Amino acid sequence: MAKKFRSQLVATGAIAGITLLGLTACSDSGSSEGGSGGSEGSGNLVMWTRAPLESQGKHAVEAYNATHDKKIQLEILPNDDVEGKVGAAVQTDSLPCLLAGDVVRIPYWTEQGIFTDLTDRIDGLENVKDLQAGHIAAGTIDGKKHTLPFVTDISVMVWNKNLYKEAGLDPEKGPTTMDEFVQQAQAIAKLNKEGVSGSYLAGQSGGALVFTLFPTIWGSGAEVLSEDGSKALLDSPESAELLKAYRTLAETPNGLGAGSREETGATWTAPFQEGKVGVMPYPFTTATGLFANKDFEIGVAPIPGLKGGQSTFLGGDAIGITSSCKDVDGAWDFMAWLMTEDAQKEVFVKNNDTAGNIKVLESAYGSADPRTIIANGVVKDGRTPVARNFNEAFNAPGSPWQLLIQNAVWGDAGALKADNEAITKILGQ
Repeated sequence: MAKKFRSQLVATGAIAGITLLGLTACSDSGSSEGGSGGSEGSGNLVMWTRAPLESQGKHAVEAYNATHDKKIQLEILPNDDVEGKVGAAVQTDSLPCLLAGDVVRIPYWTEQGIFTDLTDRIDGLENVKDLQAGHIAAGTIDGKKHTLPFVTDISVMVWNKNLYKEAGLDPEKGPTTMDEFVQQAQAIAKLNKEGVSGSYLAGQSGGALVFTLFPTIWGSGAEVLSEDGSKALLDSPESAELLKAYRTLAETPNGLGAGSREETGATWTAPFQEGKVGVMPYPFTTATGLFANKDFEIGVAPIPGLKGGQSTFLGGDAIGITSSCKDVDGAWDFMAWLMTEDAQKEVFVKNNDTAGNIKVLESAYGSADPRTIIANGVVKDGRTPVARNFNEAFNAPGSPWQLLIQNAVWGDAGALKADNEAITKILGQ
């Protein structure tokens, strides 16, 4: 049966392919019960989620467990272990009842039969039209729906206001073009402060790179993939200009932080958290944790296009009920509850995270941190690339996308066309 995958504009939808901090699992139970998702007769259901979204997963489970007799037992998987853990569980039919995953992988998992068909249940939700469409679309094949939004992450531009003041920059004005981004980063670099750089790039993390670089291309009116997701379009003039900007910073003393070229994603958010980076594209779910930072104040703005405009990589995880689950009704109760306005407010609005319910996103943040309101405002301009082999072409270690960045920023800048063709070759397999 033919499968349709596409690169689409999803004004209300999401995916991300990023590797953040490799946190350890907070629970070692739940995956050994033959797919029941918990001990026989316990009434508990196990959910797997990945470490980068640990806090959001905990907020959701804690809120549900506090008001329901059936409990969700959360297991956090280190980001790099997710593929192996899911693959092994598929072989033994021991997946947990609930599986939340990086949406770049959701199309592949759905095609492989990992998720239960939830079409009737999803269509039966009273507020289904209010839900972010990208997470649902990523798990939809031949009209059959398998997933709902779990956690939405978006990429934003952040800057260290303290460093901006030191460099003579206006701390209230982040970059609105790529020229301004380079100029502001170079101003920070010229401070010549020990360990401080103008910007930072996760040079060996394909996921972090698509999350942070694609929005500038989209914001410039260009595409990164063909409509059906089978061809890369990263040798465009817009892409070349974006990469040239980062090459300029790489050639500027202190322009890109030490370790940028070798950064695999395990620590790519840390330098900014430590006050060592002036300005960079960044995951908003991580930025919110810095709002109360007493050492420095951060600014938040949309990621700009080359000459203006804006966009974001609508990211995060979708959630579905696995084919191993023996209590589909129980698992669905959690998913349906999470889509309600009350749950969205409790789990996401309360914690300055981005809601997956659009009605809540538009109306419930009046008293939120102003930076959260700014971040939420860019969702309408966000994009979601969907391709069957996206993970292999972009996120996997040693992917051709990583090689493209290495060449364009630090190596052979003339290899852009050949590197783009290498990505296309994998996308078309």
